[in-house]
Amino acid sequence: QVQLVESGGGLVQAGDSLRLSCAASGRTFSSYVMGWFRQALGKEREFLVAISWIDGSTIYADSVKGRFTISRDNAKNMVYLQMNSLKPEDTAVYYCAARKLMDIKYDYWGQGTQVTVSS
Repeated sequence: QVQLVESGGGLVQAGDSLRLSCAASGRTFSSYVMGWFRQALGKEREFLVAISWIDGSTIYADSVKGRFTISRDNAKNMVYLQMNSLKPEDTAVYYCAARKLMDIKYDYWGQGTQVTVSS
């Protein structure tokens, strides 16, 4: 059974940095893409960034390009989201998700971790 478990959220001040982690288990993820999403209160879920397990290629949403960085540790089955220069509008629940390389839809989701940025 696939499990994605996020951690690292918390309350920070504007301008601070935070690193989220996603522990993936339950299968081999070499042919998967891992993504980070967020959902703010009252808003739709927003795609942030994705990374391919097999070659490390990435794609970023314009809203976080230059501030957020995704990385992976294949040996540990971990995916990270480094978030710098945080803003109050980054406040949201952040989710880790996984999809097969050739699919569009993300099939697996974590439970989410809350990030709150105070001004």
